[in-house]
Amino acid sequence: MNPSRDLKRISAGLLVAFAMTLAGETVAQPAAAPEDAGVPGAFTFANVVRRAAELAQAPYQRDAPELPEAFASLDYDGFRDIRFRPDHSLWRGDGLPFQAQFFHRGFMFQDRVTINLIDGNEVTPVEFSTELFDYGKNPVPEQIPHDLGFAGLRLLYPINRDDLFDEVAVFLGASYFRAVAQNLNYGITTRGLAIDTGLSTREEFPLFREFWIEKPAEDAVEITVYALMDSPSVSGAYRFVIKPGLETTMDVKNHLYFRDSVEKVGIAPLTSMFMHGELTERFMDDFRPEVHDSDGLIIETGTGERIWRPLVNPLGLRISTFQVENPRMFGLLQRDRDFAHYQDLEAHYHNRPSAQVEPIGDWGKGVVEVVEIPSNSERYDNIVAFWTPERRVEAGAEMEFAYRLRYSADPEERLTGGRTLATRIGAAGTDVLDSDRRKFVVDFVGESLSKLPAETPVMATVTTTSGELSPPIAQKNPETGGWRLFFELTPERGRTAELRGFLYDGNDVLSETWSFEWIPQ
Repeated sequence: MNPSRDLKRISAGLLVAFAMTLAGETVAQPAAAPEDAGVPGAFTFANVVRRAAELAQAPYQRDAPELPEAFASLDYDGFRDIRFRPDHSLWRGDGLPFQAQFFHRGFMFQDRVTINLIDGNEVTPVEFSTELFDYGKNPVPEQIPHDLGFAGLRLLYPINRDDLFDEVAVFLGASYFRAVAQNLNYGITTRGLAIDTGLSTREEFPLFREFWIEKPAEDAVEITVYALMDSPSVSGAYRFVIKPGLETTMDVKNHLYFRDSVEKVGIAPLTSMFMHGELTERFMDDFRPEVHDSDGLIIETGTGERIWRPLVNPLGLRISTFQVENPRMFGLLQRDRDFAHYQDLEAHYHNRPSAQVEPIGDWGKGVVEVVEIPSNSERYDNIVAFWTPERRVEAGAEMEFAYRLRYSADPEERLTGGRTLATRIGAAGTDVLDSDRRKFVVDFVGESLSKLPAETPVMATVTTTSGELSPPIAQKNPETGGWRLFFELTPERGRTAELRGFLYDGNDVLSETWSFEWIPQ
């Protein structure tokens, strides 16, 4: 893992949020009521839910007391030079399976984040101290407020080696957080909530303003973190049960309280990066064949249909929606694991985790939406995917959601059906190419496909919302062990074509549904 690259990616994704919050009012957060400190009885999620409900009854007040100029004016390199001292890691000397470290305020992380520790029935705030940090080349002011607070936290666990604590999860900036599974590098980012993403109005970025971390037992394999979220439109209580491993999981539960009406609420947002891949139609002046953290959106509907939408780096903002009632799962996956397709010895894009959201309970009617933003650099997270309810959320509304996040290299390893391995697009024709028409080549792989003899009469169905299609052809691909679908599209001038296709044999559907929006360049 490369923490410096991770920090840079998160920072790039929060530039807009940073600019917005600088204009906000600076007001200290009220102290917790006595009952919120776990008296009487143990601290529970109900304490955080109560805090969130109380916050929603009053106007939003930002908690960002003034920083010393030396910290407020930090650039990226200066902020990165402030490092938490490992010997001060929480629980380092207690022989526990988890440790925690904290981030300093500064650079674009101006808001104060309060962090508390839960040990049985006792709840204790973590006190800020300059002794916790190595400031590198940065000057350290003589007078630093004792209540400076923190910017976020990271959790460590011996996920790769028994004798080494590696970072497995980080909460830093707005409601952004990310996790990593065994032997993988950081990549995709998750968020607590998305508000008005992709609209013409300014997006709102709720932030986690306070955390509570439960002290784990000596034999614990999971750790629980509670978070209090706040923003001008909404407050919320969150519980994260984090279990690192070959597949790292987070069981998430939230209660949301809306101060104001919100046009679009994104539940369980996933944020990723896609610069270019094998389907990119325009020239990219890059020695690397592909550059992306994720290569597609996966959806499993309430009826069991699996839909795969390859990601793109569009020329203009692109928003795609999929009507899904009670989704079983959606996610952003990195299916392509072949180093030769990336050729990047530093970023290791072939080793980035996939992330899936599995709703717990019925979420009702709504849409899975993916927002693809034009980008000219791999430093920007330009892909956002989330589920949004059918009805507009009004002021005073209360909502609850529960879901499991899965981070892994191959969340589909147990699936046997056909899955899209690659999508390629080029000029139509054979010996003489015609750039006015487009050829689509889609490779499907899977255990069930690999077992089919080459003479099996596999057929394909492809539909389009505009233009004309050639008859689709499916053929065995001996190089992948799967089957290849190809067809040509004669576009209708100036019109987008929404394409869908799948493989079948008689009455048996052999693959997921491949879905793609082709837009004239």
